[in-house]
Amino acid sequence: MAERWATLGIDLHVEPTGPGLRRGLTDALRKAVRSGRLAPGTRLPSSRTLAADLGIARNTVADAYADLVAEGWLTARQGSGTRVAEREVVPPAGTAPHPRAGTRPAYDLRPGSPDLASFPRAEWLKAARRALDAAPYHALDYGDPRGRPELRAALAGYLSRARGVRADPERIVVCAGFGHGLKLLGTALRARGARTVAVESYGLGVHGRILTASGLRTTPLPFDRLGTDPGEPAGADAVLLTPAHQFPMGVPLHRDRRTAVVDWARRTCGLVLEDDYDGEFRYDRQPVGALQGLDPDRVVYLGTASKSLAPGLRLAWMVLPPDLAEQAAAAKGGVDVCGALDQLTLAEFLTSGAYDRHVRATRLRYRRRRDALVAAVAARAPEAHVTGIAAGLHVLLRLPPGTEQSVVQAAHWQGLAVHGLGRYRRADALAEPVDALVVGYGTPPDHAWSGALDALCAVLPG
Repeated sequence: MAERWATLGIDLHVEPTGPGLRRGLTDALRKAVRSGRLAPGTRLPSSRTLAADLGIARNTVADAYADLVAEGWLTARQGSGTRVAEREVVPPAGTAPHPRAGTRPAYDLRPGSPDLASFPRAEWLKAARRALDAAPYHALDYGDPRGRPELRAALAGYLSRARGVRADPERIVVCAGFGHGLKLLGTALRARGARTVAVESYGLGVHGRILTASGLRTTPLPFDRLGTDPGEPAGADAVLLTPAHQFPMGVPLHRDRRTAVVDWARRTCGLVLEDDYDGEFRYDRQPVGALQGLDPDRVVYLGTASKSLAPGLRLAWMVLPPDLAEQAAAAKGGVDVCGALDQLTLAEFLTSGAYDRHVRATRLRYRRRRDALVAAVAARAPEAHVTGIAAGLHVLLRLPPGTEQSVVQAAHWQGLAVHGLGRYRRADALAEPVDALVVGYGTPPDHAWSGALDALCAVLPG
């Protein structure tokens, strides 16, 4: 029957059942629409195509379509084809309803995302075309689990020049986001006999959960007026830090503590895991070089395109000691899970200078937003105090004691999405509680920024 299949048109999986082809096809299509498997607005194959695919007469399909149009399940219009009618989909009995997404906030000041409206679409498309034109055919194969060699070479050059990383393409492993890289590291560390990783008292809880899922225990590091204090993390095999711009407190790791934690790693054969999540964005200071430059054999560098370009690219990278690079690549299962075309495009974006131009342009835009935020808070909410402003895509907005929860709730009522600092404090944190907001200024597009500031200042004390 294969020679009778249609070579044009669209595919539809349907299995006519019961007595009679027409009735069986009608019942099967009605069931697919009623259950929601065929969503409202879905275009169906032409009667000729479906008849050829099912090996039945065209008139049988046309009659089944006509029956369902008469019943209101389908619509048929000249030039638009046959489609599923717009109607409420009722799930079958016994199935749980699909959760509805929450109402989108009017303004989103949650940290963690860049301004997605500023993604350089035209330049990215040009880079993609150049990369695809130059790519050999074998670049579309499964590839090296460490990632495309073109991207690893481009990253080695860029990270060395812009972040002071001592990188070699053979030491780089490309991964699908920071979380994926941390998962690979957790697996590799556990295989090496590691048991405990010291983490910052303030940070993203998901990172601790990833390490725990890898079979590792996490313990908190102290935090004081100078920031995180790695000190001598007793019993730890590794330390996870955000040294260039601590998240969410916004301060860099103190220079004396940078040296001390690397010395600890050398003495104990431990590892420092450096999360350089927004290292490109600095405003009022000289760039803080990567900690990895102090000792590439004891510090693992992790970077990502999530803040500089977009999280949806799912592209990140690790620069590791040689033996750990092999183990991290092996933890990927022997295959490259990141799309080859996006890797080739990013490599071209880096080597052509387009990445530097984009970072410089967005750095200026974010600085203007930060300056406007600081000025607005100073003028309209003097009881709040902005800190951690020298770099990154967020600030810490300190509040009067006891007001954090009420401010967050008031913001929610006003359609303003913002996070309190308590959300990022570990339950066993070695730090005094502080009332504050973690305000991200990357997400709102430029045209919405003044409105976002008005909404923020309206809910702040004073």
